[in-house]
Amino acid sequence: MYNKLCVTDRSMPFWCVANPLSDPFGGPVQGKPSSVEVAKTLAWAKGEGLIEATSFHDDDLVKWDPAHPEDDLDPKSETYKTLCEIRSILRKAGVKVNAATCSLHGNPLFRAGGLTNPDPKIRALAAKKVERTLRIGAFLGAKHYIYWVARDGFESYAACDFAKVYDWLAEGLNHVTDYIAKAGLKNYKGATVEPKPNEPRAQMFLPTAGHAVGFIMTRLKKPDFWGVNPELLQHEGMTLLNSVMTVSYLCGVKKLKFLHFGSQVKGQFDDDFPPLVGPEGLKETVWMFRALADCGWKGVVEFDCHMLRCDGGPDKTEELRRRFIRGCSEAVDVCVALAQRIKPARKGLTQGEADLESIRQMCALPR
Repeated sequence: MYNKLCVTDRSMPFWCVANPLSDPFGGPVQGKPSSVEVAKTLAWAKGEGLIEATSFHDDDLVKWDPAHPEDDLDPKSETYKTLCEIRSILRKAGVKVNAATCSLHGNPLFRAGGLTNPDPKIRALAAKKVERTLRIGAFLGAKHYIYWVARDGFESYAACDFAKVYDWLAEGLNHVTDYIAKAGLKNYKGATVEPKPNEPRAQMFLPTAGHAVGFIMTRLKKPDFWGVNPELLQHEGMTLLNSVMTVSYLCGVKKLKFLHFGSQVKGQFDDDFPPLVGPEGLKETVWMFRALADCGWKGVVEFDCHMLRCDGGPDKTEELRRRFIRGCSEAVDVCVALAQRIKPARKGLTQGEADLESIRQMCALPR
């Protein structure tokens, strides 16, 4: 356990390590490692004291064939054999599994959405894929299930059935808890919604943390089981919202399960910079950690970012991935150290004076 200030564990997901660093204007700049290779990299990171946990999308670990939705249950399948190898590597290294996520965004079948797809056959297929992901998560000992809004959104008002989409979404998320109970999956201590305003679609149906909490409390059968894992600074920052407000609000309504962590330029597309990297966001990021500590929250900080495309390349890719993990881990240390320097504002100061004093404290400058 890391256990510094408000952070109990640092989690590095499979999708961050395996990212080939492509973007809409250019293809991959480095090869994509196998899931077993990623597991070995994560085991190295645990041995170096850089992480304590990991998470995954189902597609990060094993290929999905809609014609064989229960291949994970067949001991003779390649899926089962791969999962066994990954589990052995992670367990031997002592890497915990924080969360399992079902990828309902990558396959072209889900181009018009997963849980809110207008085609009932696609929604049923998405539900079966979620079930498989929940089983894989149980096999690896995941503590949470994450619903990322992915492609559940729209581009055209005229093509969207607004009267039904939230019923479909409630049905899909309630199916998560129904299946956990039906299958007797005892590993899950909670599930989360990860909101996002846009990208890859023009609009998402749960764009912010506030939307997610409202939906959980009014439409889900087991609202206490569900919480939110905001991606900050990224997702809320894409709509010019503030991460300090977001975490304070989620702590206030007791819905912050864990944090997805990276960096972002406000109002832009999803930058997914590594933590503290980029032209802005240092002050907001440090205060986010200070606010979490002041609210009494303690939990997992999970990286949700990738190395800069300009920092990748076809040579020495394993070394580059390891340097990326080390940098993310260092960023948490920096945030914790700077947040711990900030003391409560002295009485008699104006708000402006208090702000300047906190900056002096953070930068260790004399008054």
